[in-house]
Amino acid sequence: MEKLDKLDKSILHLLQIDSSLNTKQIADEIGLSVTPTYERIKRMERTGVIEKYVALLNKEKIGKNLVVYCSVSLQVHSKPLLKKFELAISKMDEVMECYHTAGTFDYLLKVVSVDMFHYQDFITNKLAATENIGHVQSSFVMTEVKHKTEYKIG
Repeated sequence: MEKLDKLDKSILHLLQIDSSLNTKQIADEIGLSVTPTYERIKRMERTGVIEKYVALLNKEKIGKNLVVYCSVSLQVHSKPLLKKFELAISKMDEVMECYHTAGTFDYLLKVVSVDMFHYQDFITNKLAATENIGHVQSSFVMTEVKHKTEYKIG
């Protein structure tokens, strides 16, 4: 874990709220001059604390109205087959997140789709066509109660 002081945490907080802030705006907000603020940001980028900057999109406004959490069990659990499954999943645009889990299922996928018809097509022609699939269980999101991207730091 990276050692972060109060100013680093303040910078990270601001960037998580609005990554389009420039160094001067951040410096003014935290009460530091531009050069040390810039150096802190660059250090956190270099060390991997800051991985990248992104724009968060409104999924409904781009036509991604269906969110599904899809639990997947594999038939065989050999390392080569696990890696092959993970590679196949990483190439599927509909899959936003994939987690290898412990418990009843082997993987949990977050899948976004235009609608139920397109999700069925994804299941039938992509996921089910993937080698070694044993069982799939879909849970459909009815209402998004909480969704955040900001981590609380210390």
